[in-house]
Amino acid sequence: MTQFTSKGTLATLKTSALSLSVALALGTLGGTASAAPELTEAEFEKGKSIYFQRCAGCHGTLRKGATGKSLLPEESKKLGTERLAKIIQFGTEGGMNNFDDILSPEEIQLMAKYIQLEPPIPPEMSISLMKERKKVYVDPKDYPTKPLHGRNWENFVLVIERDVGKVAVIDGDTHEVIAHVETGYAVHVLKAAEHHKTLKAEHPGRFWYTMGRDGKLTKIDLWQMPDKMRVAEVQIAYDARDVAVSGDGKYVVGGGYWPPHFVIVDSATMEPLKVVSARGVNVNGEYVNESRVAAIYDTPNKPSWLVSLKELGQMWQVDYSDIDNLRIEQMDTSKFLHDGFFDPTGRYFQIAANASDQMVVVDTITRKHEATIDVDKLPHPGPGANWIDPKCGPVGGTTHLGVGKVTVWGNDPAGHPDQAWKICYEVETDGPGLFIRTHPKSKYVWADQTKHPEPEVQQTIQVIDKETREIVKSMRLTDKAGYAVVHSEFTADGSEVWVSVWNRKDSKEPNGEIVVFDAETLEEKTRIKGLYAPTGKFNVYNRSHHVT
Repeated sequence: MTQFTSKGTLATLKTSALSLSVALALGTLGGTASAAPELTEAEFEKGKSIYFQRCAGCHGTLRKGATGKSLLPEESKKLGTERLAKIIQFGTEGGMNNFDDILSPEEIQLMAKYIQLEPPIPPEMSISLMKERKKVYVDPKDYPTKPLHGRNWENFVLVIERDVGKVAVIDGDTHEVIAHVETGYAVHVLKAAEHHKTLKAEHPGRFWYTMGRDGKLTKIDLWQMPDKMRVAEVQIAYDARDVAVSGDGKYVVGGGYWPPHFVIVDSATMEPLKVVSARGVNVNGEYVNESRVAAIYDTPNKPSWLVSLKELGQMWQVDYSDIDNLRIEQMDTSKFLHDGFFDPTGRYFQIAANASDQMVVVDTITRKHEATIDVDKLPHPGPGANWIDPKCGPVGGTTHLGVGKVTVWGNDPAGHPDQAWKICYEVETDGPGLFIRTHPKSKYVWADQTKHPEPEVQQTIQVIDKETREIVKSMRLTDKAGYAVVHSEFTADGSEVWVSVWNRKDSKEPNGEIVVFDAETLEEKTRIKGLYAPTGKFNVYNRSHHVT
């Protein structure tokens, strides 16, 4: 397990904050809850906004906890404002970011007070309201029949510009930023129709659908000229995370954090067609009102989506062949489901149940829970990575939010049954990370360390050799305060690796960049500038062909 690397007072304060966080998690801080602090109406509204933007994803809209711990007043008031402020300021090595380079001292004090108050309950959202919020910018009948720009669009890289509500479209051949497409706030992920084993979408990878934190689902057409790429949008929730496209390209499904539901949308018109509640009884037999939809993926072998119900600890396989008569298999797994990826065959889906410290595997052919793999603290594979290990054969891997480690397991039950769903090996890194990535043509696996609170670790990317299983290079990509290094993506041919340098503090000016590496030599080639808080990146060919 990693240790703090800085010395002196700062490290002492951060260690203190960590111990407080652990005490909160274990319930070992005694004492009686004090009276709740008072906030003005304006202060409360500001606290609510900051909480939505920065905290709700891990701790929940109703603050009951999931990936992060519960922040209900009966617990937070026991700690008090001063102690809570230190935890918010410095973060912990257990997976919570430091906020001293994002929030001002006054905002940190405000949030320490805000989380001692009762959480407000947001409203529901009707399908009629969704339909009212649909906007069409280019009528489908006016879509071009071939690309208008003459570029190699299948090697475009779409980059989330988190804090300005945009997606940058970058030419993977020339490294030129060709568009900044308006989307929802803080896009979490974007997906396109993929190559399906049995269904056939027209031009997979052409249309991309983004999901913003504000629940706005935006449709992007990569064949349009840059100023026309945003063709439609619709809001399907107030807080959301993921989206998927059906294998035939006819439907899009968006998952809501609040309200807790998923919505099926006509992919051509963006008209909402069906809303399905995610509320229900979890694997412990308890009713859950805030059952958030985390990851959603199209299954490569069947006409169905996998929908992960975070708080329920269930994977739902939703057959979309007849949306008027939905067939849904509910597979009991583990809590709290977050994000995952398919094995190379597309049969098995491997997803992190991060608060259970497990990777869960479901079989999309039998539609059953296949296996559970005990890993380390808070696994988080992001879009995932599959590769061939010289001893274990085909494997998958994950980083962790709570510890500096990459865990690797066998994922080929047909060819290597003795290794299937068992840990093959582990690699200690310098700090907790969010994303792991590789390419079939690459000798290396790339892992970030974004969740470590110390800048020198947070700003360093690590590269692991597939043959030796060792870290062969660590590269610190910036030394600027407030910046983190996050998320790797390969170009279509596997010759380059792109890594984001992300300014974690809001800015209306370009404040981040992408560092482009030679995937073979691991040497830096160039930096793509003019970007606003770049985070996740999606190469069109790789994502539409299941290249992990």
